[in-house]
Amino acid sequence: MMEKCTWKATLKPGMREEYIRRHDALWPEMAETLAAAGIRNYTIWRCGDVLFGYYECEKGAAYAAKVQAESPVVDRWNDYMRDVMTMDFDPETGTAVALENVFRFRVDEAH
Repeated sequence: MMEKCTWKATLKPGMREEYIRRHDALWPEMAETLAAAGIRNYTIWRCGDVLFGYYECEKGAAYAAKVQAESPVVDRWNDYMRDVMTMDFDPETGTAVALENVFRFRVDEAH
């Protein structure tokens, strides 16, 4: 079973369209870095100005965090996104602060 990672960030006022535009034009080297980190099924949702990200870690969450924290491409992407959003980073992993999972329901566990 793949580990799951989540994060949240806040859009800066009036930056919704720019945030979407930048992700629609995701750098190929950023996509390659995420794939090398074992990240799969990456999705981002928005509620007002709050963004919620979710992805699955094929090689484990610790490996995904390590690859991202050590990547100059991820550093450049984070710098590129600073004017459209704010995100808290975990000082231990160097990646976004993970959200706490407080509920999970799976149909196969309900029977």
